[in-house]
Amino acid sequence: MKRSEKAERIVQQLEALYPVIPIPLDHSNPFELLVAVLMSAQTTDLKVNQVTPDLFSKASTPEAMAQLDVETILADIRQVGLAPTKAKNIKRLSELLMERHAGEVPASFEALEALPGVGHKTAGVVMAQAFGVPAFPVDTHIHRLAARWGLSNGTTVERTEKDLKAVFPKEKWNDLHLQIIFFGREYCPARFHDLTQCPICSWTATKKRIREEMKR
Repeated sequence: MKRSEKAERIVQQLEALYPVIPIPLDHSNPFELLVAVLMSAQTTDLKVNQVTPDLFSKASTPEAMAQLDVETILADIRQVGLAPTKAKNIKRLSELLMERHAGEVPASFEALEALPGVGHKTAGVVMAQAFGVPAFPVDTHIHRLAARWGLSNGTTVERTEKDLKAVFPKEKWNDLHLQIIFFGREYCPARFHDLTQCPICSWTATKKRIREEMKR
């Protein structure tokens, strides 16, 4: 089966499973989304959603966040991974948003990636979810599933992103990014997963891939 044929069938299955797509990180504006996505690195979305209400009650805008000291930010986010570094980055990016962008989150990959703690994936999530700009941010779930499904060679997330953008329609990217993440969490875990019983791996994965995964 060609990659394009696989992709078309995968889209149909994911749309059937997730006709209404939940938003993983709680937020009420682009700035809160940016901060939440930054915090989600090496931390579950559940944990991020547990700590952001206290932080956002103190500061839901770059102006307010820039006025908090790092220790105050850290006290609220201490439970997330790499909290000390993230607290410093949140403080500094808030200051830079005031200095460079009049307190607004820029709708630009280049401007977002110039902020501390904001990589390509974080920028992609913000561009897609806050501004509706087509993007395909690749996290560990998407990277893993793209390889299992034979849609990418799976060597780097950059390569996976390029391969997925080539095979899926641009207007589907933002929905698919979230649908694949939820599918990975609910149906296609990293470990102890029988690909032959998976709704999508069962027909997309090669026999070689199935044998390799069974050895893990």
